[in-house]
Amino acid sequence: MTTPLLGSRTLDRETARSLPPGSRLPTLVQTFLFAGHRKTFFPRLRARYGDVFTIRLVPGSRVVVVLSRPEHIREVFGASPKVMHAGEGNTVLAPIMGQHSLLLIDDDDHARMRRQLMPAFNGSALRGYREMIGRLARAEVATWPIGETFKLHERTRTLTLEVILQVVFGVTDQDRLAQLRPLLERIVAVRPIIMLGGFYPRLLRMRPWRTYLEIQREVDAILYDEIATRRSQQNLAERNDVLSRLLAAGILSDIELRDQLVTLLLAGHETTATALAWAFHELARDPELLRAGQRAADEGDDEYLEAITKESMRLHPVVYQVGRRVTETVEIAGYRLPRGTTLMAAIGLVQSDEQHFPAVSEFKPDRFLGPNPPAPGTWIPFGGGARRCIGAGFSLLEATEILRAALTRYDVHAPRPEPEKTQPRNVTLVPARGCEITITPR
Repeated sequence: MTTPLLGSRTLDRETARSLPPGSRLPTLVQTFLFAGHRKTFFPRLRARYGDVFTIRLVPGSRVVVVLSRPEHIREVFGASPKVMHAGEGNTVLAPIMGQHSLLLIDDDDHARMRRQLMPAFNGSALRGYREMIGRLARAEVATWPIGETFKLHERTRTLTLEVILQVVFGVTDQDRLAQLRPLLERIVAVRPIIMLGGFYPRLLRMRPWRTYLEIQREVDAILYDEIATRRSQQNLAERNDVLSRLLAAGILSDIELRDQLVTLLLAGHETTATALAWAFHELARDPELLRAGQRAADEGDDEYLEAITKESMRLHPVVYQVGRRVTETVEIAGYRLPRGTTLMAAIGLVQSDEQHFPAVSEFKPDRFLGPNPPAPGTWIPFGGGARRCIGAGFSLLEATEILRAALTRYDVHAPRPEPEKTQPRNVTLVPARGCEITITPR
């Protein structure tokens, strides 16, 4: 009997028996709950069906097996990339990021692209970015309003966008920055409905999808012009931005460079900004932790500042899940799953499990310090294996420098506790109320 591929509307009886239990709601309802309410939908399904369960999503009633135990997720992350395709699971992002995006390619293409990008994100390169990020952070936090309540998430998004523009894209010309900022703000604010164009290409001819693509073409024209201008410069080796490092290597084509820049923009902007917003808000609610963070900032204790970021990413996962599409029949979690099944590692479920993190709902940066850090596979905001986020080190460095810039300057207060409610933005979950805080000079 032929094993149905991903997207088949029905499965044969043998396959059906091999799948974990799961919701029987209509596919459209499950898709709606997953897209907009996964932070409550997944815990309810785990409570009812156990640590492994099945959901079905559009298009074509795709079979998705959700995993929430670290040992099962380690099997997925540790498997051969030829068996676990991540790129195929991200096809919804193709109209936005481009066909050459590191998130959308698999097998040898992915391995090649990752090798070519890695030198721009290794330890030596990160040290070169530190001063630039610190300078941008100090300039931005100096503009934060004193003594009035404001939505911190809006400010951290502004700052991380500026880091992308100047440290990643390497754009420093003020006229070009003024041209790019409003366009990129609209690009990164992509709504979940826009991503449906990746599944249904005909939508791209209609609004709002057509409007989004028109903005994207404006951004592309500027990026290609910047790439051409930079290629002609003789001082690439002296520049520290990511684009110049990639150009100096002389390996990637213009379209490959464009797709990686847009990927870094969309994958690296919202995630760091959101983790920072929650981190500041948690510190603002706990005077003792705030003082500890300020001491770390004053004394140059990067380890503690990084621990604050890591705990924020644990308690408030920005990316709630990552997926892999299996290219052959696999056995995992006691089930024999056919080719075409999507395996989804539920980051949010793992990191909110009391078994792995005692006092799981409390904000405790000390979890990441000392001789007993979290067990392997229980803190996975950057994914894992061959597909672990290439910008993980950059993100933690950026967050550390921004925390330092603000905590050496301000006391931070939360006028009212922020609810746990989040809302989806592209593939991320962001604070629904924007993480409101008040700051006063130290």
